[in-house]
Amino acid sequence: MKTVASIIIIFFFIIGCNTTKTTASHKNEELENEKLGDTVRISNDELEYEIIIIEPGFNSWLASTARPEGFYSQQYMETRNYQYVIEWNQRVLQPQRYNPNLYELQIDYQPNIDYGYDVNYKLYNYFIYFQLTYNQRLGPFLPRI
Repeated sequence: MKTVASIIIIFFFIIGCNTTKTTASHKNEELENEKLGDTVRISNDELEYEIIIIEPGFNSWLASTARPEGFYSQQYMETRNYQYVIEWNQRVLQPQRYNPNLYELQIDYQPNIDYGYDVNYKLYNYFIYFQLTYNQRLGPFLPRI
């Protein structure tokens, strides 16, 4: 009888481990799908530029919370984006002072290039989303929606 009880306990332990592995695999798969779903790729072959934003939650925030396209002028967003990029790039260069997990890569944004409305709109809204989500302030302006 003692042997049967031991076998049953081992059997339940094995089932429990397999269930956890399946759940963990399923969660990893869901996270990967979420990342793919929240990847924003903006490109223009004529100007040879590309912006890739991989941020879980950004797409849904952009669709549900951000101001609609046309609310801000392109010039307004270009001005803000340039200021945000300068601050962002300074923080990338100071990993001892600013969280390197938040500020990983520099952004090459030139004020003399017309990136178009769509790029400026999504970049501007990403900066707003980033500041609100991570409680950061990238300039003298309070991030507002």
